[in-house]
Amino acid sequence: MIDSHCHLTDPRLLEQIDPVLSRAALAGVARLITIGTDITDAQDAIELCGKYPQLRCAVGIHPNYCHEAELADIAKLEQFERHPSVVALGEMGLDYHYTLAPHDRQRQFFVAQLNLAAQRNRNVIIHCREAVADALAILQGFARLAVFHCFTGSIADAEAILAAGHWISYTGVITFKKNDALRECVKLTPRDRLMVETDAPYLSPEPFRSQKVNEPSLVIHTAAVVANVWGVSVEEVDRVTTANVGRFFGVW
Repeated sequence: MIDSHCHLTDPRLLEQIDPVLSRAALAGVARLITIGTDITDAQDAIELCGKYPQLRCAVGIHPNYCHEAELADIAKLEQFERHPSVVALGEMGLDYHYTLAPHDRQRQFFVAQLNLAAQRNRNVIIHCREAVADALAILQGFARLAVFHCFTGSIADAEAILAAGHWISYTGVITFKKNDALRECVKLTPRDRLMVETDAPYLSPEPFRSQKVNEPSLVIHTAAVVANVWGVSVEEVDRVTTANVGRFFGVW
């Protein structure tokens, strides 16, 4: 199985990286994609991939950090994007839940990164909270694939994303008992446009929700819920989502 989105450069995971990766392997999570969220984090992600052959990474400027970035950083992203361990751009997008960065600045960095992705023929990873309509409007006409990672929106949001041709990735949030509507979103997501992830160290799944630090080994619990919704085995979910990661990221 592949954890398609985690943050291994976060100190909570990086400080115990060997045990984290060992536990992932024991759980059957053999490959992982770690995500850089600003210029420094992106460089750290690339360096980490150089040490572990089972890792790949994406590089981008997260909307909640773009107020600390400069547009000149896009040129640095272009340099990073050429590294062989990099498989996508992102995470990028819009976050209207928090007020860390003004919306206009978020949109400016989102568009700049999409332009880079178009120039470099890269697929993108989208961070989107309470901003689906605006994100889809900006993505309109973007020719590459986009995955809305850590989807926690409404059924209407999911329908809009899918109608626009994009993909959806689900985290351990779908394991939470109250999230029947989110599991309905899993049901309506085409199987060839769905991925699973942890977003570790965030969002530990049931039955480990009280565990403060999520880690890639626990992606199997998200896969188990997808299997239940689909009425198939976890092994089938593994097969499908692994193939999807390969098609989206062009790796493995």
